Amino acid sequence: MTLAVEFEGVHKRFGETLALDGISFSVESGETISLLGPSGCGKSTLLRLIAGFERPDSGIIKINGQSMAGLKPYERNVGLLFQHYALFPHMTVEQNIAYGLKHRRYPSAAVSQRVAEMLSLVQLVGYGDRRPQQLSGGQQQRVALARALATRPSLLLLDEPLSALDAKLRHELRSELKEVLAAVGSTAIVVTHDHEEAMSLGERVFIMNAGTILQSGTPDDVYWRPASRFVADFMGRANWLRGNVLKGEGGSAIFRSEAGWTVPVSSNHRMTDAVEICIRPESIELSLSTDGGAPDGGRIVDIVKLGSSRHVFVEIKGGDCVFASCANQPHSRFEIGQPVKVTLSHSASNIFDL
Repeated sequence: MTLAVEFEGVHKRFGETLALDGISFSVESGETISLLGPSGCGKSTLLRLIAGFERPDSGIIKINGQSMAGLKPYERNVGLLFQHYALFPHMTVEQNIAYGLKHRRYPSAAVSQRVAEMLSLVQLVGYGDRRPQQLSGGQQQRVALARALATRPSLLLLDEPLSALDAKLRHELRSELKEVLAAVGSTAIVVTHDHEEAMSLGERVFIMNAGTILQSGTPDDVYWRPASRFVADFMGRANWLRGNVLKGEGGSAIFRSEAGWTVPVSSNHRMTDAVEICIRPESIELSLSTDGGAPDGGRIVDIVKLGSSRHVFVEIKGGDCVFASCANQPHSRFEIGQPVKVTLSHSASNIFDL
């Protein structure tokens, strides 16, 4: 295993503010990871330390096994894609892409060939003589990506690369960006506060808060098996109920909400007086029923349409309410007021002590 990036006990303060609190992690060569967390959690500071725009107060940062101590940004072979692209408005698309190559004194023929390769890679052949202001937001993002990749960096840093785009275009370019990163094979670190973007782009997702990494793992790991309530809540909407873990029949375990609704859970959960359960809406299955008052029954109280999906809210035993994520079909069988059966797997729930 070749490590492209290594952090060992890195601390960084800005005055009285602790931005990074002893961060340690590594990224494999060719891997794409996502740094996800709320504003001010330290993810952009981490990126700036790798790029050389900031220096750590203590700890070691290595790129491809080499310590970055004392190295300036231009000595690190790192490509950067900024949130607002930072394209030079007085230069053409070709000149923007060629900027880093010329700065490194590449021969003219090599510059022209590499620019042509980049235009093809980002699907902008024929746009080379245009200026940034003549392009759409999505096209400007492609130019910025081409410029970042032109010098063949060993590491690509992307700071909120799609946040300046509207929702539809952001979704489209997310897939394109993933394809480009796979095609070039560069190691990439993506900073974002959007959990869908993080899960889509990263082979691993690092959840950050208050200058620390709370959990890292595959997108499925951090979404379905969060290590803490913060991670569970930050990774997307969920049903949260308070109650107790009790012994069920045959040595099984059940969660019973304060209102009396019961859910089967893994038997290795510790028996405790006060817990909170997290149930993802995708793991709840609803089916029509004739008895909404049954132990596993409920009644639909609201339906919120969200494009291709919808959230169906169900009042369950004791007055608690849960919602399920369902496909948004034109002739849906679900209507407000209908009794339904609520089914879910015990593996779909996570329990946290209060």
